[in-house]
Amino acid sequence: MTPVELSRTVLHAVRRAVDEGELAVAVLPERVVVAPPGPGGCGDYATNVALQLARPAGKPAPAVAELLRTRLLRTDGIHDVVVTGPGFLNISLAGGADARLARLVRDILRAGPRYGHTDDLAGQAPALHAAPEVRALVLMDSVARVLRSQGARPRLYCAQPPDPTWVTHLGLTTDVTLGPGTDTPLRPVPVPADPTPLGRDAARWALLHPAPHDHPRIGGAENDAHLAQRETNPLFRVRYAHARTQALLRNAADLGFTPEPGPLTREDAQTLLPALADHPRVLAATAAHRAPDRLARHLVAVADALAPLLPTVLPLGDEKPSAAHRARLALAEAAGTVLAGGLSLLGIDAPDHL
Repeated sequence: MTPVELSRTVLHAVRRAVDEGELAVAVLPERVVVAPPGPGGCGDYATNVALQLARPAGKPAPAVAELLRTRLLRTDGIHDVVVTGPGFLNISLAGGADARLARLVRDILRAGPRYGHTDDLAGQAPALHAAPEVRALVLMDSVARVLRSQGARPRLYCAQPPDPTWVTHLGLTTDVTLGPGTDTPLRPVPVPADPTPLGRDAARWALLHPAPHDHPRIGGAENDAHLAQRETNPLFRVRYAHARTQALLRNAADLGFTPEPGPLTREDAQTLLPALADHPRVLAATAAHRAPDRLARHLVAVADALAPLLPTVLPLGDEKPSAAHRARLALAEAAGTVLAGGLSLLGIDAPDHL
């Protein structure tokens, strides 16, 4: 449906409402202006026709908008209509941008932490050979997890058995064959100090977040940065963002509403949804390049894009839960799902409380 066709559709709905006595308007507008939604709007197009008709109809603009919304929802080619602000009609077209975005959120929630997992590498059994060094073993462990998420069945090799302390404290797999393997071994820049005092999650992040050719910041005062519960710590931002999504779901349940994918404001969709849509590509690239740092940086980008949405999810004051709140809650839950799934592939927990 083109903007011109949508304008005619809305005008037809107005005329039908007048003809059937729902609106008492002496002079009808010659045309209805539709345009991309402004700040706070959602959907593909918005119109202020309800505000124009409110005074001559002797009704509040939100009441006029709701009356027209009911009629428009019965029209072919229109997916959804949301009333925002003082009475703007925000219209999502069937198959339009909003429908695609809602479908993405729905797909993520349906897949859960396995969103982005594929069978593209099914039947492949790549050999991974780690140098007998803690960072190389953690790198191999995470690469193997990502390869499995893409359908591969990697074989792991190391010339020496992993140190039992590393296995215990860093969650390393013991399914490693002793031997040289067949590939060039993974040889990231070695760690300058023992990472185990950081604990499993912080240690793995400290080893995986930098690219393999970069020096990991471990030891002494550097350890404090990895354990700090503040925004300068990227692991904290990722895990905190996930924990916030879980808190929002609990709070929403207390208020009596649940997530429901639907139209979103341009501000909500501008950065977060592209990051979520990019997750399958990032997993494929991480597997292809044996580079978990790509996934780690992607999770930081998702967490940072999620942050502005979080304060808008729950109703404020006397505000009642609306379709917009349910859609934002679904978007937040989808982001939390991506964060949890990505962290698990890095071998890191995503706590619900932080």
